[in-house]
Amino acid sequence: MKIICPICRSKTTWEENPWRPFCSERCKLVDLGKWVSEEYKIPVKVEGEKEGQEEIEGE
Repeated sequence: MKIICPICRSKTTWEENPWRPFCSERCKLVDLGKWVSEEYKIPVKVEGEKEGQEEIEGE
């Protein structure tokens, strides 16, 4: 099965690829670095907070 690496967009195989879904250890580490530096974020909605409104301190 052929897949496309999510980092460099090169084609690679799924079978016998120790770095899947990446094409190489380098791309795997680049992705990890993006998580560590908070380039990727998972949105979290705080209970009681409305979209587009931020809580003002002191009120």
